[in-house]
Amino acid sequence: MKKLLIFCALVVFFSCKKEKGTKEVALNLKQYTIEQFMDNEAVGGGSFSPDKSKLLVSSNKSGIYNMYTVPTTGGEFVPITQSDSSSVFGISYFPEDERMLYRADNNGDEIYHIYLRDIDGSIKDLTPDEGARATFYGWAHDGKSFGYGSNKRDKRFMDIYEMNVEDMSSTLIYKNDEGYNMNTISSDKNLFALSKTINTNDSDLFIYNRNNKSLTKVNENQSSNSGQDFSLDGKSLYYTTDKGSEFSYVMKYDIVTGKKEKILEKPWDIMGMYFTHNEKYMVAYINEDGKNAIEITDVASGNIIDLPDFNNGNITSVGFSRDENMMRMYVGGSNSPANLFTYNIKTKAQHKLTDVLNDEIAPEHLVKAKVIRYKSFDGVEIPAIYYLPHQASTEHKVPALVLVHGGPGGQSRQNFSSLTQYLVNHGYAVLAVNNRGSSGYGKTFFQMDDLNHGEKDLQDCVEGKNWLKIQPEIDANKIGIMGGSYGGYMTMAALTYKPEEFAVGVNIFGVTNWLRTLKSIPPWWESFKDALYKELGNPHTKDSVRLRRISPLFHTDKVTKPLIVLQGAKDPRVLQVESDEIVEGVKKNGVPVEYVLFEDEGHDFVKKKNQIEAYSSILKFLDTYLKKENQPIDGESQVKEIEAKNAE
Repeated sequence: MKKLLIFCALVVFFSCKKEKGTKEVALNLKQYTIEQFMDNEAVGGGSFSPDKSKLLVSSNKSGIYNMYTVPTTGGEFVPITQSDSSSVFGISYFPEDERMLYRADNNGDEIYHIYLRDIDGSIKDLTPDEGARATFYGWAHDGKSFGYGSNKRDKRFMDIYEMNVEDMSSTLIYKNDEGYNMNTISSDKNLFALSKTINTNDSDLFIYNRNNKSLTKVNENQSSNSGQDFSLDGKSLYYTTDKGSEFSYVMKYDIVTGKKEKILEKPWDIMGMYFTHNEKYMVAYINEDGKNAIEITDVASGNIIDLPDFNNGNITSVGFSRDENMMRMYVGGSNSPANLFTYNIKTKAQHKLTDVLNDEIAPEHLVKAKVIRYKSFDGVEIPAIYYLPHQASTEHKVPALVLVHGGPGGQSRQNFSSLTQYLVNHGYAVLAVNNRGSSGYGKTFFQMDDLNHGEKDLQDCVEGKNWLKIQPEIDANKIGIMGGSYGGYMTMAALTYKPEEFAVGVNIFGVTNWLRTLKSIPPWWESFKDALYKELGNPHTKDSVRLRRISPLFHTDKVTKPLIVLQGAKDPRVLQVESDEIVEGVKKNGVPVEYVLFEDEGHDFVKKKNQIEAYSSILKFLDTYLKKENQPIDGESQVKEIEAKNAE
């Protein structure tokens, strides 16, 4: 009895504490400007200098991504590049000196080149071939060279090259005439793990031996296979596969005997794994219900090492120094942009290097996402990530948006999004759906939308809207749909084929003409072009009939609800003409249409000034056509409502 009374007292205490917190947030809640949200800093990467005194990172603090260094114990960011046009992304310090590698394209055209920033500050384009893109594949174990891919010989395929760090001379080491995808290279640079795409889920895995030119197939049956890392001695390949399983797990393949052994399995996809430089640790990334889970194993003992506890924050990414004594970690969540930390594994010393949330934004005013699930029209369970504004209540219902990810096989994840938090802060609930065909929930679910786009997956989004309608805090008559790329397509499909379901649409560089998009894919997509055709349809065959039927551009006369379209002129995936024509077509209906075009962006908006314009345009559009007569919800009213409920 005494224990029961103590338990009840604790329940009352924590309930009161929670209600008090809710009151305080509601009372003091501020609506922030887009400029305040975009003053959050985004930081990425993190390569240790040879002496481990600094990290090389990328940051958009200047309004565009540039390279910076920051002391590993904390301190000022030192700018290394000062681009004011194309974004610059740091790749790595050189293993034995403070030269640096970085990549950049031309305002989002995705034709990346690899650049050398020398110790004296001079810059050299290491892959200067006009129209060719380059991809960094990693350092050789001895640090004397690095591997990279380039399609300069054949725009369709990435050949493999080795670049010597002494004279920066380049040598072709694998001529890729079959459209293989590079996975990983052994420490002695003799073995390559190569994959061959079969369809959007399945791929074959091979080991290529440079010495004897042999090519050995690793997997047996059709499944998803990806080489992750070779053992340090080159005797084994570790790879992920979903053979016989809904989710990917880690296998070890003995290169001499062909014996296979399962190493690591979880009830979710293991997205990737690798060994640290001298194989002291094995790092695994698990896609755990839309968020990263990191597991680091001490190879010698087989024990999982303890990582620092960040309370409500999740460790989303880690990287190691070459001596394996230090880690850099990113820690964040749906309501917290990721901060960069360093951690000394031996001494347990920990340093926070960034505080990326704008000081003007109170952390408690941001909304933590909640994972929910709902049944679709045919009983299939659909996972989604839900953001409910603090100011929402049964007395003050709020408008809502169904948010659709890119892909088609992408995934809405529990990551921080300035746009999502901006809209939620201004009183819009957001339901980020993972409709059938999304990754992360098993291969059966992933394949459910094959040759079915704009149909069952669209109905999943409609059922997401129906779930929102019955939530007591949501205004059932004010639910819109929004998405980018494939999500933009789903927005247009909804407005076209389900014209009365959603009140408005926000189309961010969305596909509207599948025939043209599939015929004009970038040449470097050649290795998985057939896979795209198998999933979506081949525009050169009878599939073209269906592709035309599901392309919103040919059915714009059915659109009756307000629409905003956002597009980058440099986009190589969804061409500007897609958005030009959909806007022109919908305008003929006398429907309100807004169009925001950026001349210096590609298949994403990465410049802060453009993000500010894009996101503020979206909010203004929603306030005009979705929220309409909804009045701002003040915190005082919500506090009174909470107090009334408590009195009951």
